Amino acid sequence: MAELYLVRHGQASFGTDDYDRLSTLGEQQSVWLGEYLSERKIDFDHVIIGTQLRHRQTAEGICRGMGRSPDFALHAGLNEYDFYALYNALIKERPELNQSAPGNKQYFYKRLKEALLLWSTDALTGPLPEKWHAFAERINSALGFIQQCGAQKVLVVSSGGPIGMLISQVLGAPANTAIELNLQIRNASLSQFYFNEQSVKLASFNNIAHLDRADRLHAITYG
Repeated sequence: MAELYLVRHGQASFGTDDYDRLSTLGEQQSVWLGEYLSERKIDFDHVIIGTQLRHRQTAEGICRGMGRSPDFALHAGLNEYDFYALYNALIKERPELNQSAPGNKQYFYKRLKEALLLWSTDALTGPLPEKWHAFAERINSALGFIQQCGAQKVLVVSSGGPIGMLISQVLGAPANTAIELNLQIRNASLSQFYFNEQSVKLASFNNIAHLDRADRLHAITYG
């Protein structure tokens, strides 16, 4: 079977005007991951990324760490859901929740989890960019694209939401599992699968071996 290495982007720029770019730490996480893969002599004959900037920057950092030229296929199905839109929809329904200090990440993600659970059951009202079932369908489409790519070792760079959804689909798990997985996935983490055109098997999840050392513990992040 072919191998898929699925990576969440490096740390993005939470609390700034442009979340969709890596922080300085996020760029370093990506390079470290590339160096780790190079040390393990893991290379790829195909690289697929979402169309968001943080996906490209992460893939470029990995390639830089591996000493290989960046050459990517794009698939918009790997893009993150609009979590700001979901959060804002929840706050519009329940304005009493909008009491956090600006940039309070812990509070934001607590509210986001509530919004995701409502979204997954079509209980979140207001103008939303996509329905939960549409999100699930585009992740399934992206997975099919990966299965049909014809490569033996594939690197894919995406975001926490799509990764959680993809893994839940592979495991045949319910929506709440996709949400729980989503919120556990660390930046620049690596999940491994074996696949062919008929099936996909999960081998490992949320690996951060490239960060699990005394001088890099500060680099284990989730946002």
